[in-house]
Amino acid sequence: METFELIAPCHFGLEAVLKREILDLGYEIRLVEDGKVTFIGDAQAICQANIFLRTAERVLLKVGKFRAVTFDELFENIKNLPWERYIPADGKFWVTKATSVKSQLFSPSDIQSIVKKAMVERMKGHYGISWFSEEGAEYPVRITFLKDEATVGIDTSGISLHKRGYRKLASKAPITETLAAALIMLTPWKRDRILVDPFCGCGTFPIEAAMMAANMAPGMNRSFTAEAWTSLIARKYWYEAVTEANDLLMESVETDIQGYDIDPAMVKAARENAREAGVEHLIHFQARPVSQLRHPKKYGFVITNPPYGERLEEKEKLPELYGQIGEALRQLDSWSAYLITSYEEAERYIGRKADKNRKIYNGMLKTYFYQFLGPKPPRRTG
Repeated sequence: METFELIAPCHFGLEAVLKREILDLGYEIRLVEDGKVTFIGDAQAICQANIFLRTAERVLLKVGKFRAVTFDELFENIKNLPWERYIPADGKFWVTKATSVKSQLFSPSDIQSIVKKAMVERMKGHYGISWFSEEGAEYPVRITFLKDEATVGIDTSGISLHKRGYRKLASKAPITETLAAALIMLTPWKRDRILVDPFCGCGTFPIEAAMMAANMAPGMNRSFTAEAWTSLIARKYWYEAVTEANDLLMESVETDIQGYDIDPAMVKAARENAREAGVEHLIHFQARPVSQLRHPKKYGFVITNPPYGERLEEKEKLPELYGQIGEALRQLDSWSAYLITSYEEAERYIGRKADKNRKIYNGMLKTYFYQFLGPKPPRRTG
C-alpha cells in the first residue's frame, strides 16, 4: 500500500505524549518538532490517527516542504508539487490557512492566493482542462512558513480533533479536550486509581479521563474531511477503524472519577457534556468548593485547571483560593496533585514547591503544569 508523510500538530510542550500515542498505533516517527510530529503511514493510518489520537489537533497529509523567500519561488515550488496524486479533477481545493513565523513572506492572504494559482496551473497541465468545477470532495490546504521554509499539507480532519463533539456547554476559560487528555497522560493515573478535579468547570478533565478508562476512541462518533476522499482512501478503512474502536470499548469499567465545581450551573453543564460523551455513568459530579475537597481513600490523583485570575478583580482572590488548594492537599497527604495554571504565585500560596514543573502553552498563554507527587501505593500481593 502507498505510504505518506503525515503531520500531527499538537500543543507546544506536549510533543512527547503525541509521539508515544503514534508509536502505540504502530507507525514510524519521521520527525518531532515544536508543536508537531511527522510520521509515516498509509491510507489506513489516516483513518486510525483521526479516530484514535487523543492529543493531536488534526492530521495533515504532507504534500511537500521547500524554501521560498519570494512569491515567484513560492509559485514555482507549489507548481512542482504532485497535487494530482491527491486531488481529483473535480476536487474542491483552497488554502484554508497560511501562517508565517520569522519569514520574508508573511502576508497570509497573498500566500493563500499564490498557492491556489500555482495549484491550478499544475493541475491544468495534468488534467488537460482550463477550468475546475470544484463540485467534488473538499481538500483544504494548509501552509506554514518558519524561517523561510514552507511546509504544505492537506487537512484530512476538517474540524479540529479537539472538538470531540460532546462539549455543548463550556465554562469561561475551558481547557481544550486534546490538552486535557495530554496532561492526564503526563501523569501515572490509570483507570483503577481515584481521580478528582475540584475545578471541573464544564467537565473536560473528568470526561477525558472517563473516555480513557472506557478505552473510548475520541474520534469514533464524528466525521472527517478525508472520508470523502474515495480515490485515495477506500471507505472500508474508515469502517474498519470504527469497528476496531467499538471492539475495544469497555463501557462497564469500574472507576472512581469525580468532578467538583463551586458553580451548580457548571456542574449541570458538565453532567450534560458527560452524557453527550457517553460516560456520565463513570463520573460523579457535585457542586462544592475546593475547601471541601476530601476523600476517605489513599493514593488518589487531583488533576485540575484552577482559575488563573485573568481579570483584575479575580486576581485579588487568588491568594486565598490557592491557599485553600494547599490546605486541601495537606489533608490528602498520600495523594498526587497536578495543576495547570498561569498564576506565577501558585507554589507560594499552595505552601509547597512542586516536585516537577513543566512549561506548556495553552494557546498563546504561557502556563505551568505543577506536579506535586505523593507516595506510590504499596504493591498488591497475590
